Amino acid sequence: MANEHFHRLKIGVMGSASGPQLESGHAKDMAIELGKEIARRNHIFINGACPGLPNDALIGAISEGGFTVGISPAFSLEEHVQAYQSPHENDFIIYTGAGFMERDIINIRSSDGVVIIGGGIGTLNELTIAYEEARPIGVLTGTGGISDHVPHIVEDLCLRKIAPNMVFDSDPAKLLDKLEVAIKAYPLPIHEDGRVIDKKTCRRGDWWCQDASAKE
Repeated sequence: MANEHFHRLKIGVMGSASGPQLESGHAKDMAIELGKEIARRNHIFINGACPGLPNDALIGAISEGGFTVGISPAFSLEEHVQAYQSPHENDFIIYTGAGFMERDIINIRSSDGVVIIGGGIGTLNELTIAYEEARPIGVLTGTGGISDHVPHIVEDLCLRKIAPNMVFDSDPAKLLDKLEVAIKAYPLPIHEDGRVIDKKTCRRGDWWCQDASAKE
């Protein structure tokens, strides 16, 4: 059985690659500490092979000897560096050739849980994809951007619920503690749109089963 084999947790870091959120020294420090903490726990670090806060987290992970994977929107290393003007310090980069939007989906599906730090419109896209696919989400609060407004976005604007596998904290270590619990406690759907498709065959404890309404 595939689920009997041990796999290291894969934690995806998603956040501001550009914009005013990068002006925050605190957000940068928290991103670096987040990357360090992921590596200290022997988790595999994943990001979008992009600049900004996800790259700061990458630097932190590398400094602690973590294994890092980048999911690039580019077709090749040359396009990654020249056209997308992105860093390439990850241990391993997957060149999707899919562009930003489709790359986001691969990034999220490659991660057992994702962490949102800072974030603008692109990170909002990643947040909504992760939410819709019932992926465990950790929000590093106090880092600006959408990370400080997720409950408002989900509950007040989208009229949805904060999922039980969505956790919040301003401390990277405490956030990862909570995210690890959420990953274990709430199994993923077995299909892409599992909260809808699997509604009649839910596994015990699947939160998306209890709140499985058709997508708006």
